[in-house]
Order: sequence, then structure tokens, then C-alpha cells
Amino acid sequence: MIRVLIADDHPVVRQGLRTFLDLQDDITVVGEAGDGERAVELVGDLAPDVLLLDLKMPVLDGLGALERLTGSATRVVVLTSVSDRSDVGPAMRAGAAGFLYKDVDPPALVQAVRAVHGGQVLLAPEAAEAVLASVGGVPAPVPLTEREREVLGLIAAGRSNREIARSLAVAEKTVKTHVSNVLMKLGVQDRTQAALYAVRHGLG
Repeated sequence: MIRVLIADDHPVVRQGLRTFLDLQDDITVVGEAGDGERAVELVGDLAPDVLLLDLKMPVLDGLGALERLTGSATRVVVLTSVSDRSDVGPAMRAGAAGFLYKDVDPPALVQAVRAVHGGQVLLAPEAAEAVLASVGGVPAPVPLTEREREVLGLIAAGRSNREIARSLAVAEKTVKTHVSNVLMKLGVQDRTQAALYAVRHGLG
């Protein structure tokens, strides 16, 4: 069972999220917070698997809460309004495992909770674009080939090997080779770390 905590300053949003998530067989909502300070407290008290975190909240905002939760085992998915595009990079650097907008389809949100709980990093397509746009032209700290950069960008966008193969019009086996090379060059263990590296260093 995936234990979820919801942090949002709008009671209606919290109620809507709770109602939908509680319908899932494998998800249970263990608590709600109306501000960032309370969210941090409840993570400490309840140790949820996943925290759905709004960025614009009173007392302590979402970024402040993220920074306080550094090192916590709880995986954080930022769920915020579409106007907050400039917050994607700071939120991912502060340790968020996912970034979604509130207009996300409910089934997609459920999939995101499951994916992040399973260790993936998940960005809404617009969020991934915002990150890449905000760092456009930053020199890569690691010498990746043009194709490896493309593959890394798609990993950061949460794409599977099959989807990357389709996107680049190459064989899945070729993609696996590229992914292995990227992980080796970046010195990371898995796709999750590669995606975080990409976001934090502006690679893609």
C-alpha cells in the first residue's frame, strides 16, 4: 500500500485529491496539511511514502518544505499551478522526485504516484521543457555525444527505452547501449539518478 500525504492550502483541492486517491486499491491518504510547516511535521510523524506538495502555501512554502525534507525517505511530487514554470528547476534541485501541474488528468496523477514510489523521476512534459529552456546553452560538465544528450533528455522526461527508440527512430537495443554509456559517463547507478543529474546540470 502506498501511503500518501497531501499538502495544499486549498481545502477543496485536498478533498478532491483525497477522494480520488482513496478509490485506488494500492493507495491510501494518511494525512493532509494546509501549509508547508505542517507538511514537514506530518512527514516526520506519519512517514508517508509519497508527499503531494503545492508550492504556493502559507507559513512555509513548498520549496522551503522541500529543503527541510532533504534526506527524508518520503518521495515528493510537486503538484502546482501551471503559472509556476520557473519553479521546476529549483524544486528538482531541492530534491523533488516529480513535478506535475494541477490540470493533470486524475489517472495520470495516480500513475505518477506509483512511478515516483517505484523510484522513478517524473516531470510533466511542460515542466521538462521549462527546465531545458531555462538552462539552454549551458555547457555540459560531462562530454556526451549529441545522441547521448538526446537520450538523456528523454530519460529526464520519463520515457522508457521503447519510447526513446520510437522517438529517435532507432532500435531498442541501440537505446540500451546509449543508456548504458550515459550512466557510465555520468557516474550514476540508474535512470533515476541520470534524470536528476540531467535536471540539476541542465543536460538534455
